[in-house]
Amino acid sequence: MTYTLIPGGNATSPTGFKAGSVHSGVKSSKDDLVILYSEYPTVATAVFTQNLAAAAPVQISREVFQQQDVRAVLVNSGNANACTGHKGLEDAHLTQQKAAEALNLKPHQVALASTGVIGLPLPMDKLLAGIPMAAEALSIEGGAKAAEGIMTTDTNPKVMAVATSINGKIVTIGGMAKGSGMINPNMATMLGFVTTDAAVDPAYLKKTFKEIVADTYNMITVDGDTSTNDTVILLAGGSAGNEIIDENHPEEAKFREALMAVNQHLAVSIVKDGEGATKLIEAVTEGFATKADARMAAKAVLNSNLVKTAIFGEDGNWGRMICSLGYSGAAFDLNQVALSLGNGQDQWVQVLEKGLPLDYDEDKVAEVLKDKLIKIHITAAAGEASARGWGCDFSYDYVKINGSYRS
Repeated sequence: MTYTLIPGGNATSPTGFKAGSVHSGVKSSKDDLVILYSEYPTVATAVFTQNLAAAAPVQISREVFQQQDVRAVLVNSGNANACTGHKGLEDAHLTQQKAAEALNLKPHQVALASTGVIGLPLPMDKLLAGIPMAAEALSIEGGAKAAEGIMTTDTNPKVMAVATSINGKIVTIGGMAKGSGMINPNMATMLGFVTTDAAVDPAYLKKTFKEIVADTYNMITVDGDTSTNDTVILLAGGSAGNEIIDENHPEEAKFREALMAVNQHLAVSIVKDGEGATKLIEAVTEGFATKADARMAAKAVLNSNLVKTAIFGEDGNWGRMICSLGYSGAAFDLNQVALSLGNGQDQWVQVLEKGLPLDYDEDKVAEVLKDKLIKIHITAAAGEASARGWGCDFSYDYVKINGSYRS
């Protein structure tokens, strides 16, 4: 490990970043309006939902990131501004303009993100009054409060920051995320904001971040629903003073490792906080012909409601796992498949070998499944590709939370 963890670190840990968070009244209580701001011009990149019903802030932010001049992100929680038509776009543009005025920026320098209930118009009087207050509240210390301000059904904030050395300069990477339900990214409703003070080549940053998103946020699932608002943004301010990092930089691997660590932590934190979740599930798929096959296999197992409910009930029903593998779209020969169940205490039981059940101890499986971390390991013997994904169980509380989400 070539990086060090910064205790209590978050999106304002890298030099040059500030955040402000206020309660504007979109939600009945608690902060609901956040600004993340860079004092310096940034190299920036983002990945957005693939949902065709993309919300207004996603549509606007896609345009913002085409201009490569992002200095701030305005985030509101409590209202998704999705399925709100032309009025929703107009309202989002107004909030963008108001934030730009408050920050002395141009509108195209402000990206937008929203999370909350779909189909309701933005309470513009509250937001327009709150934006100057959020700008006034900007501070380095505001990162922790901002991580709470972007939450909806989350039970805890999701943050991380690490530091590494590049060219003898301390480079910091930090981030915050929210997400608990409607999580199945291709890209989840998840929002993620990652910052760094590293100097980075734009093309390298875009390519690297896309690859990291594919192995982190795009490998998590809570309920199989891809949101209308999923957004993950990376801003690099460049104030660390290192030589510009690109694929040929001698310490590129150190930067990539640190960036991967922050994003994987944020992604897994979302799944751990899945609505009503009692267990984290990690699926590792190995021996597939292609990376795409390995990813499809892992996501199919993690998305299966029958697998998720079996894990909640601590029932080692591996047949459900093989069933979901079979319809995943991944190519494999069942006669070559092996499957093992494990936990966070590194206890393992192999239940399947070459497609046939083994004579294993059911009591030992039951003991393995009592842990809070359940591991599913599948080997296909069809190639060298592998993938890792994360999900959670389905409990009674998931239905309770989502049965009364709007009330």
